[in-house]
Amino acid sequence: MADPTEIRYEKASHTLFVAFDDGCNFALPAELLRTQSPSAEVQGHAPSERKLISGRRHVGITGIEPVGNYAVRLIFDDLHDSGLFSWSYLHHLGENQAEIWQAYLDELAAAGLTRDPPGRA
Repeated sequence: MADPTEIRYEKASHTLFVAFDDGCNFALPAELLRTQSPSAEVQGHAPSERKLISGRRHVGITGIEPVGNYAVRLIFDDLHDSGLFSWSYLHHLGENQAEIWQAYLDELAAAGLTRDPPGRA
């Protein structure tokens, strides 16, 4: 398992930058992190309970809290703060970002939902 050597959030672009000791560097949009949060609130307790999160195009991160030596808790400006993002999960999101993002967009479209918050286009 790769460990992070740097975790940095850029507020202007709503992007979390994570560098790992295996040489991988990822730019993870806050919207991707929020909609793919590992929390039970999003993922449920079984795959059938997973919730599709829409309307988070402009979400930001207001806090990053270390959890032991294995994860960070991200605090989003929509008040979501219950997901623990392990190093392996962040690495997985970075390595598979294009596929995960496309699956999310396809899921939104199939459900007739949008990335934009209600009342904002």
